[in-house]
Amino acid sequence: MPDIIPEADRNAVFGKYRSDAKLKRLDLGNKPALLIIDMTDGFVTDDFRTGFSTTGLPCAENISIILKLFRKKHLPIIFTKDVTAEDGSYLIYRGAWNNKSTLIQASERQRHNTIFKTLTPEEGEIVIEKSKPSAFFGTSTASILNYLGATGLVVTGMVTSGCVRATVMDAFSYNYTVAIPMECVADRSQISHQVTLFDLDLKYAYVVPLKEIHEVISVL
Repeated sequence: MPDIIPEADRNAVFGKYRSDAKLKRLDLGNKPALLIIDMTDGFVTDDFRTGFSTTGLPCAENISIILKLFRKKHLPIIFTKDVTAEDGSYLIYRGAWNNKSTLIQASERQRHNTIFKTLTPEEGEIVIEKSKPSAFFGTSTASILNYLGATGLVVTGMVTSGCVRATVMDAFSYNYTVAIPMECVADRSQISHQVTLFDLDLKYAYVVPLKEIHEVISVL
């Protein structure tokens, strides 16, 4: 669990709210799907204002481990990336966000939204373009997962407190069991990252080490 959370908070919420429910073994069913959220050059590298390589690059390296396993097991894999308007603004940043973000030049939009080289989708793997934080909002993600027969979700990517969180919340609302390998999500802010993982683990998902996810998927 994140080390930034005060001990009093840990004791209060885990002792009374969740009890020992987490001790049950993680069960993602026989056909879990892997969601890789926004692991593009614009977030993983330092070439753009939105990026943060200090956490993005290690995250990409860890995601490549679980991605390789999902490919080996022929399990569903879905990537997401943002779309931008013609003026270079993010559709996702309408409202307050658009006023706080630097416009992306037309010549840079394609690279900003290119999935990072070590995670390049293979032929047949699905890439969802989204204009809002959640991978589900205004997209066909839910229909695709239903068609593929996904029985649970492993959610990875960037950023933890933004698009990852929004996706996990919607996945929970669609009645999916969600697992988050803690080494496979990243954020620009460690406070936001750790508090988000603490909250998601408490209420909506299983935040566990990558090793545990690997063990669960390996036996499928």
